[in-house]
Amino acid sequence: MTNTPFRGVYPAMTTPFEGDSIDYDQLRSDAQRLERAGVHGLVPVGSTGESATLTHDEHAEVVEAVVEVVDVPVIAGTGSNATHEALELSRRAEAAGADALLLISPYYNKPEPAGMERHFRTVADEVDLPQIVYNVPSRTGRNIDVETTVSLASHENIAGYKAASGDLGQIGEIIERTRSEEFAVLSGDDALTLPMLSLGATGTISVSANVEPERTCELVESALDGDYDRAQELQHELGPLFRALFSETNPIPVKTAMEIREYGPGELRPPLSSLSKENREELAGVLDSLEGFA
Repeated sequence: MTNTPFRGVYPAMTTPFEGDSIDYDQLRSDAQRLERAGVHGLVPVGSTGESATLTHDEHAEVVEAVVEVVDVPVIAGTGSNATHEALELSRRAEAAGADALLLISPYYNKPEPAGMERHFRTVADEVDLPQIVYNVPSRTGRNIDVETTVSLASHENIAGYKAASGDLGQIGEIIERTRSEEFAVLSGDDALTLPMLSLGATGTISVSANVEPERTCELVESALDGDYDRAQELQHELGPLFRALFSETNPIPVKTAMEIREYGPGELRPPLSSLSKENREELAGVLDSLEGFA
């Protein structure tokens, strides 16, 4: 943990829409709200930011808009299933002022380990920013195996790994085998953040932090400081929210939660649809309950 380049809470930001357009004023306001809440950095244009529905110009413009209004590090999502496209998005994010990059593994193509490693190394060789490899097999159809991850950790620009596989055994082995590197393992699954921290992860790229940034920061900071009693208490307070935010495909529930809290519009770009009435009512109840803990 002494060599960790990323530590703390990094909200995976949503992208606010107004009709067919991005609401940049709301985006800037949201970035500032999260910074004031004490987060350690921001992650725009990732999966939660509906990056797959943005044009390349919008990608760069979102990154630039966030960078302009905050002082915390900005980690731009720049992954793609095509290596040349990931490279282009990464270069444009660098030009827009991003401090680091988050690269989801190539989806749909399902590359073998050799192709997976070559993909990430190509971007890391060409773009001189810290980069986080993002493993989320439920979205991509392919797991980044331990050997590939450990090999990538030796690259000077590959500084972290966002873990959203749900496999604590695999995550623990990656932490164990990269302890000598300047390499951070971050939770990509809010419900598993505390268990991952107990294994040696150093933070989270969090969906729930969009809605409950202060409490998410306190949970992570408590665990990193060794106060697991307080961290466990917060985990149980937030547990219903973690479940509600994944009742349907992310970011459908979190954008609804932000709308309920009046943090921004709940509009989504097709093909995503609105949260069902039943799940919206449950989510609203969870949010009301959390107000009681405040």
